[in-house]
Amino acid sequence: MLQTGLIDRCRENDRKAQLTLYNKYSEGMYYVAYRFLKDSFEAEDAMQEGFISAFSKLHQFTGDVTFGAWLKRIVINKSIDKLKAKKATLVSIDEGVMAVAEEDQGWEVSEGIEMDHIKAEIEALPEKYRCAIMLFLVEGYDHEEISEILGITQVTSRTLVHRGKKKLINALQEVRYGTGS
Repeated sequence: MLQTGLIDRCRENDRKAQLTLYNKYSEGMYYVAYRFLKDSFEAEDAMQEGFISAFSKLHQFTGDVTFGAWLKRIVINKSIDKLKAKKATLVSIDEGVMAVAEEDQGWEVSEGIEMDHIKAEIEALPEKYRCAIMLFLVEGYDHEEISEILGITQVTSRTLVHRGKKKLINALQEVRYGTGS
């Protein structure tokens, strides 16, 4: 666990303490951002902005969660903000038309499907599903957290995850049976 003394020194704008904290978490936070942005420069930028934001809001860190988890949430939010700014993603969805998705129907991947295939198929999902699936399956957030991060309702989160999983399972079955690329 991170020493509270280091956090306290960072709160007092101790640059050496901030550098220590940065060095401890920067690589992991870069990869978190990269999973969303798929561009090394954008990911580095989101990671840097995340640290700047974290250091400026360190007084809000209560220790209820680990510092790493708190920072990760900030970096994910910065990454999603970048996606929204590019207008390449998160299409608004007419929630009135959406049905509530049933909770997990089971999540099994056939033998012979390699992790690289799974990652490639997640990356190939339409952006609105990819973000929700990554937050749910890769980052481990629940629907309440996903709804806060993406600015959607929990119903929409469940629907996006459900539909994203269906698309992912279908794509993986195509890979498994050789009907896809």
